[in-house]
Amino acid sequence: MTLYTCAQRKRGPAAAHPCARAAKALDAAGYDYDIRAVRGYRMGFWTWGNRDEDRAEVRRLSGTNEVPILVLDDGEVISGSGSIAR
Repeated sequence: MTLYTCAQRKRGPAAAHPCARAAKALDAAGYDYDIRAVRGYRMGFWTWGNRDEDRAEVRRLSGTNEVPILVLDDGEVISGSGSIAR
C-alpha cells in the first residue's frame, strides 16, 4: 500500500499535522507501506501555481488534490488522516 502525503509532514509537531498522524497510525498498527510525498502545500502560496500539476496523480486516485490518502493493495483509496487511522 502507498501513503500519499505532503512534503511538509516532517516539519513541525508531528501530532498536529494530518499527514504525520496518518503515517504514525499506520506505523503503530504495524503496517508496511510505501510513502510518496507530493508537492503543492496548501498554505505555501509559492506552490499554488503548480499545485494542480504536482497533485494530478492524487486527484486521479481520490477525486481531490488533498492529502493524506492511502491506496491499498487492492486499489481502494482511503482519504483523510482520521479515516486512515481507523
